Amino acid sequence: MSKTVSMSVIFQAQSLNYGEGTGNISELKKLTRGNGSQQTVASRQCLRYDIVRLGSSIFNWNLQVVDKSKGTVQFKDDLTIKESEEMDLFGYMKTKEGEGGTTRPAVVRLSFATSLEPYRNDVEFLSNKGLADRINEDANIANIEQHLSFYTYTINIDLDKVGKDNSISLDNGKRYERIEQLLEIIKILNRNIRGRQENLSPLFIIGGVYDFPNPFFQGRIKLINVKESFGIDLEPIKSTMDISVLNKKVKDTTYAGLVNGVFANESDLKSEFKEKLLTVNEFFENIKREVRAYYGV
Repeated sequence: MSKTVSMSVIFQAQSLNYGEGTGNISELKKLTRGNGSQQTVASRQCLRYDIVRLGSSIFNWNLQVVDKSKGTVQFKDDLTIKESEEMDLFGYMKTKEGEGGTTRPAVVRLSFATSLEPYRNDVEFLSNKGLADRINEDANIANIEQHLSFYTYTINIDLDKVGKDNSISLDNGKRYERIEQLLEIIKILNRNIRGRQENLSPLFIIGGVYDFPNPFFQGRIKLINVKESFGIDLEPIKSTMDISVLNKKVKDTTYAGLVNGVFANESDLKSEFKEKLLTVNEFFENIKREVRAYYGV
């Protein structure tokens, strides 16, 4: 039976993804909800970029896999998932004039990272006065939207399709190695943006290895106010864990990982999850152990 890794993450960061902007105003990418609130977002392409960047710098993933020989930048025809971890995990499209081309759907699917706190129109005013003063010129001014918030995103990994593409089938050792590297990257994910390095490493993570390809906790991660701090809303999480599919409850294979000292209702989390509340590192080791068993390596 095919297995899917599904994990929903909470991290804290500031101003992760900017849009095109207007004049000298840099605008964050945002989504507006029906109640009028605005959430800032980091797109799935943004997260994918940083995963691949770290894959190259830490594990020497091959990024020399694209060219512009057909007029647009795309993956090279003569390369396959054998040579490219990126093509294997995140898919590809190779166009062919008059034939439509070939595609591989992503086997690792990411949601947007969406802020769990609403954007309140904070704007940073700044100039290049330090540089302008050196040559006795007037400074140029800029306005940059800023948002410090907890964010959440969900990642799903179809274990059965990793390392398989048409006639290509990698051995299970290589398939596990690619997922192990991906999990290590998610554990220490970060983003370089505008002179800052933001830490996207999980403060809370929930998920497991499931028989069904579903992002169970996507849209179920919310915050509650606890005095002047934030806690994790357990009600939608508990309701999700009580869901059963073919007589198998989600909570049977669900674990959570937590960084201590961040969320105000830590004791409630420990009471709810009991022995299934792990450290973040233990959570990833548990996922790796289950993936290793699935591939039999």
